[in-house]
Amino acid sequence: MQNGRIGIARGLLLLGLLLFPAVARSQSQAPQTVRDCENCPEMVMLPRGTFTMGVPPGEEERETVPVDVRGRSSPQTRITIAPGLAMAARPVTRGEFAAFVAATGYAPGTGCWTFVNSGNSYEYLERPGLSWRDPGYPQADNHPVVCVSWEDANAYAEWLSRRTGRVYRLPSEAEWEYAARAGTAGPRFWGDANSQACQYANVADLTLASALNLDRRPQFSFRCNDGFVYTAPVGSFRPNQFGLYDMLGNVWQWTMDCLNPDLSGQTGDGAARTTGDCATRMMRGGSWSHLPWYVRAGNRARGHAADRFSFAGFRLVRER
Repeated sequence: MQNGRIGIARGLLLLGLLLFPAVARSQSQAPQTVRDCENCPEMVMLPRGTFTMGVPPGEEERETVPVDVRGRSSPQTRITIAPGLAMAARPVTRGEFAAFVAATGYAPGTGCWTFVNSGNSYEYLERPGLSWRDPGYPQADNHPVVCVSWEDANAYAEWLSRRTGRVYRLPSEAEWEYAARAGTAGPRFWGDANSQACQYANVADLTLASALNLDRRPQFSFRCNDGFVYTAPVGSFRPNQFGLYDMLGNVWQWTMDCLNPDLSGQTGDGAARTTGDCATRMMRGGSWSHLPWYVRAGNRARGHAADRFSFAGFRLVRER
């Protein structure tokens, strides 16, 4: 994100698959899943593998990324993900988060940055009365929880760890990107066709543009209809090759890493970077409201750890 606290919001105003057999699952091979408790997220065991983190030369130009934000997803780095890591098949839902709040009495703060239509333009405003229970648009319990801060996400992970005796946490940027790519090397795991996005993700599409009277040009919307204006129930679209849903689109996802301006210093084991600006944390994946260039496996955004967004949630990983 630009300028820390509201970079996603301000940034929005600026504007063939290659498989690695060592890590890509066959489309016909069912992923191995685990669930440690009632209301716990379903987890998918990730295969061990090595991948290239970051975007290759030329991708940002082809994707019309604004010049002033290019270079954040470089230099490319080879990362090896060890066996034993599981990732949530879907983002944490509002119902799952509600179970945590009911069990612990945890009280997330209110106030949420939300998407508004401002005269045929893209704009975000912070509205003090909004919360995860009311993000400013209708949701059901099977939708991804939004208006939750990085701190809220960590509180949920700590509760789940205590409840199950397992280590649950936010993924590192590297772990998230490995899972999002799922053995592919392009911007999106489904391929290059802009019109295919709505089979795999809830994105800024013609449905959103029509409902809110937004710009319909290709640089502002995917050329398809996904049927949802705001968030969609998790798992509504096709999974990627690892059996993970909503890795791109629907909601941005918090990661463990502190803000660093690019990938310099990223370690080869995929560990989170815990130095840098740790009041600001990295987010991945894009959302239902963000321009196509945001919705890429290698794209990096950022948000202040205490802020909440109506277009951002989280998913967890579980260690061995």
